[in-house]
Amino acid sequence: MQSILRTLCVVAATAGSARAQATGAVLSGVVRDSIARVPLAGAWVQLVEAGRQATRARTVVTDSLGRFAFDGLPDGRYLIGFFHPVLDSLGVEPLLRQVSVSRRRPARIDLTTPSAVRLRAALCRDLMAPTAGGAVLGAVRDARSRAPIDGASVTGEWLEITFSRGGRVGRLRGRVSATTAANGWFALCNVPARGMMFLRATNGADSTDRIDVQVPPEGLVRRELFIGPSRLVLLSDSAPVTDTLVPARRARVGAAQLQGIVVSSASGRPLAGAMVRVGDNPPARADERGAFTLVDAPHGTWMLEARAVGYGQARVAVDLVTGAAPVTIALSSAKAMLDTVKVIVANAADRHASGFEDRRRSGAGMFLTAQQIARRGAFTTSDIFRQQSGVRIGYDYDTLETDANPDVLVDMNQLSDRRLLMRGISGNWCEPALWFDGTLIPELSVDAIDGWVRPERLAAIEIYSEATVPPQFQRNRSGCGAILFWTK
Repeated sequence: MQSILRTLCVVAATAGSARAQATGAVLSGVVRDSIARVPLAGAWVQLVEAGRQATRARTVVTDSLGRFAFDGLPDGRYLIGFFHPVLDSLGVEPLLRQVSVSRRRPARIDLTTPSAVRLRAALCRDLMAPTAGGAVLGAVRDARSRAPIDGASVTGEWLEITFSRGGRVGRLRGRVSATTAANGWFALCNVPARGMMFLRATNGADSTDRIDVQVPPEGLVRRELFIGPSRLVLLSDSAPVTDTLVPARRARVGAAQLQGIVVSSASGRPLAGAMVRVGDNPPARADERGAFTLVDAPHGTWMLEARAVGYGQARVAVDLVTGAAPVTIALSSAKAMLDTVKVIVANAADRHASGFEDRRRSGAGMFLTAQQIARRGAFTTSDIFRQQSGVRIGYDYDTLETDANPDVLVDMNQLSDRRLLMRGISGNWCEPALWFDGTLIPELSVDAIDGWVRPERLAAIEIYSEATVPPQFQRNRSGCGAILFWTK
């Protein structure tokens, strides 16, 4: 009996092979994104006979691993190509390749998007871009309908440094801009070949956030930007507008929602109680599962900030669009980020013994008491300065001059820390001197300030312009002011 079954199986297999030979060959392959180095799922792959393009094309859709297959192909030459939103964002037409099938043998061909080098050369050929320069390309879309936006403005900025005769070193802001085409597509050439830059898209009164973009070594970035309607509102926890010491805090809001989870990058453990925020909007707190939901957020592409006690801050660009997928934010432990710091406290002074009240009565600067600080509802110390007159949170990049030509391009990776900035004596943005309980602490980033002291631990803050800094807190010819923190 078993011998009969084996014979039947062999006959069936032979018949199946004969039918496959009779119906034709199989052509298979994989579609890949050469820039992101990942397979493209959902790509529409089309095949047509090379000499008969007018005939109906055969179409298949790639699976989750980018794989496709055509069966039953007669011998001959064929043209093959694919369609995918990635090609739209690159602003290129589908690329056709030729493949031959003979003797009904299985054939294989892999398809890819154009390489970064080819795209950069094609995009920037007419702009005389240097071969070492990079490019940013993509599309601007409506955050609600995802339709392309025609005529939107896209601006890229970065830091450049110059060396002149005599050894003088200067810094300035590199800037390029472009206007989107009817299909929403844009391209920015002559950006840094690698390092950090900043990107923003605007359409009338609406815009994206200024997002951080890391340019890879191959010098090409593909980024879709989404713009949606939003409005400015007065936050409910702000002080009355009549209180000149506590300016009104405004946030840009909309009707977008975003869900996600905050985890430890080392263990993957959910971080309960983590705080997540977009722009100046009130933060959302993660539950015991590390899950959070942002509501009434502005539509579009924004920078999302996440913080948790004992962990470093994370800033990631997110797309607040209709039907946005949940995001996962991973935070690194502060132990992995910070070297050991030895703190020596000598002659610690509180605000009552420091002359705070005497300086406050003089009216020479701006003074915030513990009650006024609490009224602002700040989650972190840097939040106190959001919308503060004459003070802003930005990058060292924001202090650049713009009256020189770039000679040398530097990597922005070392300049990505945000700082407290104020208007200097010449009207430019500069870093003020930061004093904590009477001790000057130089070169503190915003993250370091937030880790140094919490808002509820502050007894008072003093803010001075260059012209009003008290003598004991002046730095010789700094050209900038000072901010004094007094703790409880």
